[in-house]
Amino acid sequence: MSSNMTMPLAFVVTPSQPFPLGLTAARSAEQQATHTVNLAVYAPGLDAVDVHFIDESGAWRKEPLPEYTDGVHHGLVAGMPEGTRYAFAARSTGDGAVPGPGEAELLLDPYARGVDVVERPDPAEDDSELVMGVRVHDHFDWGGVAKPNVPWRDTIVYEAHVRGQTMRHPDIPEDLRGTYAGMAHPAMIEHFNRLGVTSIELLPVHFHLDETHLQILGLTNYWGYNTAAFFAPHPAYATAAAQAVGPQAVQDEFKGMVKLLHAAGIEVILDVVYNHTAEEGPERPAFSFRGLGERFYYRTDPEGRYIDTTGCGNTLDFGNPRVVQLALDSLRYWVEEFQVDGFRFDLAVTLCRDAQHQFTPLHPFLVAAAADPVISRAKLISEPWDVGMGGWQTGRFPQGWADWNDHYRDTVRDFWLSDRGAIDAGELGGPTARIADVLSGSHGLFAASGRTGIASINFVTAHDGFTLADLTSYHRKHNEANGEQNRDGATHNRSYNHGFEGRTEVESIIAARTQTAKNVMATLMVSLGVPMITAGDEFGRSQQGNNNAYCQDNELTWLNWNLDTAGREMLDHTRWLIRIRRDFLERQPASYPAREESNYFHWFGADGQPMDPDRWQSPHHRVLQFLLGSREGYLDGLVVINGGPEAEDLVFPEAFDHEFAFELRYSTAARAEQRIGTVFASGQADVAEPWSVSIYRARYGGTASYGPAQGSAVPGRPLLFKTPYGKTP
Repeated sequence: MSSNMTMPLAFVVTPSQPFPLGLTAARSAEQQATHTVNLAVYAPGLDAVDVHFIDESGAWRKEPLPEYTDGVHHGLVAGMPEGTRYAFAARSTGDGAVPGPGEAELLLDPYARGVDVVERPDPAEDDSELVMGVRVHDHFDWGGVAKPNVPWRDTIVYEAHVRGQTMRHPDIPEDLRGTYAGMAHPAMIEHFNRLGVTSIELLPVHFHLDETHLQILGLTNYWGYNTAAFFAPHPAYATAAAQAVGPQAVQDEFKGMVKLLHAAGIEVILDVVYNHTAEEGPERPAFSFRGLGERFYYRTDPEGRYIDTTGCGNTLDFGNPRVVQLALDSLRYWVEEFQVDGFRFDLAVTLCRDAQHQFTPLHPFLVAAAADPVISRAKLISEPWDVGMGGWQTGRFPQGWADWNDHYRDTVRDFWLSDRGAIDAGELGGPTARIADVLSGSHGLFAASGRTGIASINFVTAHDGFTLADLTSYHRKHNEANGEQNRDGATHNRSYNHGFEGRTEVESIIAARTQTAKNVMATLMVSLGVPMITAGDEFGRSQQGNNNAYCQDNELTWLNWNLDTAGREMLDHTRWLIRIRRDFLERQPASYPAREESNYFHWFGADGQPMDPDRWQSPHHRVLQFLLGSREGYLDGLVVINGGPEAEDLVFPEAFDHEFAFELRYSTAARAEQRIGTVFASGQADVAEPWSVSIYRARYGGTASYGPAQGSAVPGRPLLFKTPYGKTP
């Protein structure tokens, strides 16, 4: 045949390829007509692999994957249209009875885009359910809706659970509660927008399974940190209607949620779990990775024993390039096909351990993520620890990443809760040096990695641990409902119950708890870095002292939208604080606060004089003033913190050899609220109420007097907001 002849399309043969992994539709018209797909699975532990699937008639079939390339078994298989359920199995090569279709140990495709649970061919002999991959398509009408692309400095993260967020919301139809569709219901979007958060961080939505010990107890893994399929959305979070149609409808409902949230200007960040899989320890049955190549997928010692740095029974081996590829392919898929905006990586240190099991910020996974044109543009957030040796690495992840800042969490809890408990008991609290460090972005923690405070995800609570309300109401954990005799969960919580354990009707205790919660929320919103709020903390959600509610899929963890007076007050204050933060940032240059050389923090004591080393370290000085802003900004802020039990006389400071006018915009103290809108000048006196945070708008100007904001602007810094805000946004 001459070289310039063109072969008719019907005779074009596309050979099987070892890439991409998973199921891919064949390209030729003839192959498409016969529903031919290319299947490729990394299974170096198997000599030969078959694919078992259920054909259009409902009958079980199996076909071989005849090709083998660098650990990947692959082949072309016809008769697999969209909706086909399939799984892999080792091909029997012995002389014994050969298992028929569906009778072998079936293994889930690690790259399955959809999953379904089906019965075995002969349920009378084996009634255990099978988890199988499902062929789906990726087509979806995004309607031109673009990603919000919220800058890091403007980001306010809201950590939420798809199910728990809406299960009890009275304005969401019952059939949508606890679902992807419910998360994007207009009532939910209105709450997010009125609150002022920019980015919803969803607890795991990858398909996951329940641990064996929870099944024995009749409980489920509510949080979902037990992933079985890294490319498929969890079907149980879809509406009943979508689940009835199948995995394609589940996928479309998830995309619809993202589309509606994006249209409202809200980002979607996924909490992802690439550190281990749902197969648990080596004694458990294999359903995917263990059967395909246990010693290749999981981290083991030279004797083949699991090295567990996750506490979950197994650890994926990111020393294997194929495991790194699995994570990168999954991330890229969720960004491109589901349009998600970022990821929070559970136990991220495990993903960055080298062949000697040591963490390195130059790990190939981190290098590859930084070089990937898709993944590198997403928000990447590390949980910078695991349970292995050298597991705490906060501040050591490379540029391009933000870290959950546990140093921030512990410091704020100590200052407002542990210290208050000590002071109420007649002891001394800690000095102000530590709280000042986290307020200004934990510079020393992040500087060595070449990052600034904008890389700090500031949080005081998260899904794991006490809620904000419980931090103020419980001295010890109450996890009896988890079935582990209260042995699970953290013991040292840095909490303070304000004199009574648990729920109370004593008004003075309720008031003290509410003010502490406001102080924590105010501290979060005035700190440099990226704040994260845990769902429900904005209105005082309680889990009745359970600080490890991972297995509680019930009203203990579902948000209660029937707010009492304290809840409504807390919600108003949270909205107010977020509004103040956003107003301040809007009046700063786009580079703020990433360009540290143009930013300033000036620290003063109660007397308006600069702090000195003795006062920084003295537990007797619990009043702190700090002036923050930037050289190119149009608005400065002054924050006054009184972390003590007595009202303190306050003198307003000078800076830059200028007098300032300070307009009170917010305070956590009820008595100070009466003075909101009042303007003070440098050198004038006010009162720092006990256990309080007060926020002032600061600007250059002459003397000021009580009453509406007055003063003149310095050239280049116009006078803003001549009339004060009211109490609510």
